[in-house]
Amino acid sequence: MIMLERGLSFLNTPNIPEKKIKVALVDKRIESNIQFGFAQRGIETIKLEGHSGLYPAISSHPDAIFHHLGGNLIIHAPGADKSVLSTLEELGFLLIEGEAELTRKYPGTIYYNVARVGNLAFHNTKYTDKKLKELLYRLDIELVHVNQGYAKCAVSVVDENSIITMDRGIARIAQKKGLDVLVIEEERILLPGFANGFIGGSTCLIDKKVLAVFGNIHKLKSAAQIINFLLQKDTKLVSLSEEPVIDIGSVIPLLTE
Repeated sequence: MIMLERGLSFLNTPNIPEKKIKVALVDKRIESNIQFGFAQRGIETIKLEGHSGLYPAISSHPDAIFHHLGGNLIIHAPGADKSVLSTLEELGFLLIEGEAELTRKYPGTIYYNVARVGNLAFHNTKYTDKKLKELLYRLDIELVHVNQGYAKCAVSVVDENSIITMDRGIARIAQKKGLDVLVIEEERILLPGFANGFIGGSTCLIDKKVLAVFGNIHKLKSAAQIINFLLQKDTKLVSLSEEPVIDIGSVIPLLTE
C-alpha cells in the first residue's frame, strides 16, 4: 500500500511536480512496456477502471474522469471507479464529486477535461462542470475559454509558462495569455479506435525538469521540434519504451518524493 508516511508529498501545482513523481493515476489498459518504464523509474501506478458512461476508447482515461486541483484536492465525475476513489482517500486526498454526468456522446465526454497550466486552466467553458468552475474560481485560477473540449488531451505541460500542443486554437489563446507554445503537427500518436491521439495524452512530467513520452520519441515526425523546445526549457526528455508513442489519456501525477 502506498502511504504518505513514507514522506511522499502532494503536488502543489497540478501536472508540474517539484520533485520526482512516485505515484500516478493511469488508464488500466496501460501497455506493459510503458508500465515497465514507470516502474524502472520508481513510479507506482494506480490503474483506473472504465467509466460506464463513456465510450470504450476513452472510458479509462484519467483526464476524462478526474481533475487534480492542486494539493490533496481532486474533483471527479459521478460514477468514477470506487476502488480508485477509496485508494485516493487512503492516500489523503479530499475528493469532490462533480455535477455533470459523463455520457458517450460529445459534449458529455469532456466536462472534466480541463488543461491546467500554472494559474491558468483551458477548456471549452460552455461545458466545464459547474462545480469544477466554482472550485477553480475559489482557488483564483483563471478559466480560459478555448473551442477544444478535449483541452487536457491536447496540451502537454512543460512548465508553468510553456506547453506543447497540436491545437492551433489553444496555441493562439495560450500565447495571448503569455505562454510559450510549441505547435506541432503529428499523425503518429496511437489511440486505439481513432486515426491518431493527442500529445497531451501521451506525455507527462515525471520530475520538475523531466518530460516522459509514452513510447519512443524518435518515432514521431515532430521529435526534433519537441527535443529542441525542451532543451530551451532546460528539460530532459525520456522515452518510456521503444514502441510507437501512444495516447493513454493524460497520466495524472499524484505524489512526489
